[in-house]
Amino acid sequence: MEIFIKIIQFFLCFTILVGLHELGHFLMARVFRIRVEKFYIFFDPWFSLFKFRRGNTEYGLGWLPLGGYVKIAGMIDESMDKEQMKQPVKPDEFRAKPAWQRFLVMIAGVVMNVVLAVAIYVGICYAWGETYLSNDQVRWGYNFSEAGHALGFRDGDRIVSIDGEPIDNVNMIVNRLILTEDDREVVVERGGERVTLTLPLDELIRMRREKDYEGLFEVRMPFVVDSVVAPTAAALRPGDEVVGIDEARGRDFAGYASYLKEHAGDSVTLTVLREDDMLLEIGLPVSDEGTIGVMRRNPFALSTHRYTFLEAVPAGFRKAGDVIASYWDQLKMIVQPKTKMYEELGGFLAIGSIFPSEWDWQDFWYKTAFLSIILAVMNILPIPGLDGGHAIFTFWEIVTGRKVSDKVLEAAQYVGLAIILLLLLYANGNDIYRFFLK
Repeated sequence: MEIFIKIIQFFLCFTILVGLHELGHFLMARVFRIRVEKFYIFFDPWFSLFKFRRGNTEYGLGWLPLGGYVKIAGMIDESMDKEQMKQPVKPDEFRAKPAWQRFLVMIAGVVMNVVLAVAIYVGICYAWGETYLSNDQVRWGYNFSEAGHALGFRDGDRIVSIDGEPIDNVNMIVNRLILTEDDREVVVERGGERVTLTLPLDELIRMRREKDYEGLFEVRMPFVVDSVVAPTAAALRPGDEVVGIDEARGRDFAGYASYLKEHAGDSVTLTVLREDDMLLEIGLPVSDEGTIGVMRRNPFALSTHRYTFLEAVPAGFRKAGDVIASYWDQLKMIVQPKTKMYEELGGFLAIGSIFPSEWDWQDFWYKTAFLSIILAVMNILPIPGLDGGHAIFTFWEIVTGRKVSDKVLEAAQYVGLAIILLLLLYANGNDIYRFFLK
């Protein structure tokens, strides 16, 4: 059932993204009175799942879920319809229109995906706001995994900044650490002092490849008393923080709870921090179950920034801009051999795996906006066969006044399709290796 929910989310998201991307091309073509022969969600080699015709356009759903397309009359595209290109130019064909109109048709799909992402982020900000744990609240620092210790972190460290940029949202720490093309400089607060750690790129690459960043750290939970439930602990008050038990110091709640279990049936001396920074020592008996008769308090509260609709609009634009900038930086790192991020390229399995196994509309729309940005950025790359490849030739024509010949466009289309196919094979091959063979 969990896999089924992931699959449903993946296909719903993909259908929305591809459908609106192709709708962008379709609408812009119709604005300039260009004939659109086909409008398909998914590809339809040999047959389609269903189709119907309205006016000059055939609408349909293909069976191969690798994208979608619009077939615009008089344009060299993935259909490679050479016979049409040999016919006399008709006034409602793509090739009959001015270069600036053709350029707008080419980039309309990318623009639609960016608009969709902005609209989703605006809706999320307005409906749910932004909820996160502020790094300022994590006064007791973090506990780190073995991978974190290998990087130089110690339990109790509180991350202050990464490469000179202060940290606010705890959820962003891992991405800020591992998505880099160079060593990271991290400032932590340790024992009341600030310590600078240099995280080597090679180790960060290894962490990305082996997914050691998962569970890299967890928020350190203090032992703060919420309520007293046993008469033997009457000397304690709500809000007291246990900062030591006997000689044990500097532990978190789990550490102190473990110490109490080791001394079940004994008596211990608690060092307690009370209001106004008052330190007290209180002797208490430990039950046979290893408890002292108090309930623990969670001192952390998630911060939620609520937006009016007018505030949500610029917030949505900012979030989309941040995601575009972040993904573009990652894309640049992929082509840099030293980062080895090309080894982490993923295909449809990797994309599908990002969806949760339980339905959550807020998470679904976050994922859809993020993938819409990815689709936009990937399509604007100047690779023949993608929107960016078509647009770059048209832009050249606008600047120089010289149209690229059909033979060059056909050759470029073949090259582009070959590049795209190789990328698909490589990315999905990585998926097969990671999910089934590794």
